[in-house]
Amino acid sequence: MVQEGGEVVAAGGAPREKKANVFARIIIFIRQVFAELRKVVTPTRQELVKFTAVVLGFVVVMMALVYGLDVLFVWITTVVFGVPG
Repeated sequence: MVQEGGEVVAAGGAPREKKANVFARIIIFIRQVFAELRKVVTPTRQELVKFTAVVLGFVVVMMALVYGLDVLFVWITTVVFGVPG
């Protein structure tokens, strides 16, 4: 195993080493989790507002699309089968 920037990764052509004991593997896992958490970048307030607006806009467009298809299918069903009366 090779350590790169705080992470433990398997070497390219190296033969497989014997597995570490359970506690060593847990420690390696926790170290890798913290290494990944250090890479996380939190968005600025402006980015967060922009992303939220994009998501809400997409949801509104999809709701309109589904509503339109629903109205269309109701109309088609009414034309094909008629209204019981």
